Amino acid sequence: MEEHFKVKNVKCGGCVAAIETGLEGLPGVQSVKVVIESGQVTVTGEQLDRGALAAKLDELGYPEA
Repeated sequence: MEEHFKVKNVKCGGCVAAIETGLEGLPGVQSVKVVIESGQVTVTGEQLDRGALAAKLDELGYPEA
């Protein structure tokens, strides 16, 4: 299963690392891919909770665009 998000404020490798680290700790998350240029975040895993992922992104400072 995959969930896709377009988020704001992704500007550098540090942003990518913060998103990856923050989301990888959530239940069911197997991998996270972030594209800086588009702000696209793809989360792969099983039984993903889209609401929890979006809330975590917001908490990290990367709200949905």
